[in-house]
Amino acid sequence: MNRFKLPDKKNSESLIMAAEREIKFALTLKKSSESSATIVRNIYEGFRMLGDAILVNEGISSEDHLMPINRLIKLDVKTKKPLRLIDNLRRLRHNINYNGYSPSMEELVEVIELVEGCFYSLLDKIKEIVGVKDE
Repeated sequence: MNRFKLPDKKNSESLIMAAEREIKFALTLKKSSESSATIVRNIYEGFRMLGDAILVNEGISSEDHLMPINRLIKLDVKTKKPLRLIDNLRRLRHNINYNGYSPSMEELVEVIELVEGCFYSLLDKIKEIVGVKDE
């Protein structure tokens, strides 16, 4: 169930800034089998917050993670990696959180490549949609 409310540009801007911080921090962590779950979760949260930023800007409040991720995937933005891979990231994070799954180093590398191939293009597009001015 989704609730409609007034669009909130300030909250959208906060989510965008938080998403960028989360991704930057996750990428500073040492890559290892012990840190892989934390890095994947933090990266996922960065993508989810970008999706939430669009929805909040449109006056939509979602109650789950599916809607923000689907909103990202539907954006018309040129990326080096297919946007549909973000849904794979959502599933991976779900397995980590709810099934105790530990991502392999290969999966961690794929997630980091997803950031490099999609996140910054999405970030720029969402800043444009919301009307965030770069300082």
